[in-house]
Amino acid sequence: MDPFDAGAGGILRQPKAVWATAGASVVAFMGIGLVDPILPSIAKGLDASAGQVSLLFTSYFLITALAMLVTGFVSSRIGGRRTLLLGLAFVVVFAGLAGTSDTVGQLVGYRAGWGLGNALFVSTALAVIVGAAAGGSAAAILLYESALGLGMACGPLLGALLGDASWRYPFFGTAFLMAIGFLCITVFLKEQPKPARKTSLLDPIRALGHGGLASAAVSAFFYNYTFFTVLAFTPFVLNMTPYKSGAVFFAWGVLLAVFSVLVAPRMQRRFGSLKVLGGSLVLLAADVLVLGYGNHTAAIVCTILSGAFIGVNNTVYTELALGVSDAPRPVASAGYNFVRWFAAAAAPYFAPKIEEWTDVHIPFVVAAVTALLGAVVVAVRRRALTHEAEELEPKHASEDSVTVFAN
Repeated sequence: MDPFDAGAGGILRQPKAVWATAGASVVAFMGIGLVDPILPSIAKGLDASAGQVSLLFTSYFLITALAMLVTGFVSSRIGGRRTLLLGLAFVVVFAGLAGTSDTVGQLVGYRAGWGLGNALFVSTALAVIVGAAAGGSAAAILLYESALGLGMACGPLLGALLGDASWRYPFFGTAFLMAIGFLCITVFLKEQPKPARKTSLLDPIRALGHGGLASAAVSAFFYNYTFFTVLAFTPFVLNMTPYKSGAVFFAWGVLLAVFSVLVAPRMQRRFGSLKVLGGSLVLLAADVLVLGYGNHTAAIVCTILSGAFIGVNNTVYTELALGVSDAPRPVASAGYNFVRWFAAAAAPYFAPKIEEWTDVHIPFVVAAVTALLGAVVVAVRRRALTHEAEELEPKHASEDSVTVFAN
């Protein structure tokens, strides 16, 4: 059955509750890259350094990492609907407050609260969409994947459009859109049954005792350092207007979405997951080196091209994390993300520091090295990572990819 079929069970024939949750998911994922094109504007407006402004990512993802231990605990006790609404409420409040900031310290603090809300929301949204969807999970998963890709691509674009007038407007715009999402979910989404077993705070940590899952998490940690060096540090290197920077990262997001959803599964079926991942990490390392040492045009091209490698990596890492151990998927996902999001917090902090200590090229050298370290872990731990990941059905691969990336 074609999931885009307009008949019953197709992606276009879903209950209002599903559309409300998917729409809010788009905005939630937009929040990740929203600040990218306005980082230089924020630095100028608040008289802050690149390192200080990059803490917007550090605080956001540090809280997201820690929240991985909490989201399952919360949702298994109060239910999916209430968890979604709690997360949305946090985003509305803290995104709105971020737009009122007078100092970079206030903005970083509000961004941390935003990260907690986003973690609560996106870690629950997929399960809610699948549970409320008509016609089984296939169309629901595709809808969620589309929301993820659309949000990652459009976040920088929205940031550029609103940020061209003032760096404060993207924050107010996000708060407004998420408030609409809150109202829609309140009206259209009914509470779903709670899980039979409540998740404890330590379950994700215990899951990391499995060698394969731990190997996937460590490799993804190194890879995510590279990923977020590109996302958080490159805008300062490009030094473009919000419109131009937003266009660059919009193209980056489109490649990320296309390669994650469409290209990666085909490559895996032909070459195998571990070969695809190892090759993609090596190519990403080469890409960021050229980004760091090339001229301005080369930096733009390599920034956009990195979206393709990042899209492939996200999908393959997801399958490895969720296919390599026998832990329940939500628990394995939480443990894996608990480790890897710490790198997303570290890269935006260390990249500007490394530039201060050395020069503008060296942060990209470090990012290339971390991508290669991720490939080395995959090669050395190949046997531990091979368990079930190579034999996953395409449907499972799609479901896991959105679950882990969202979490």
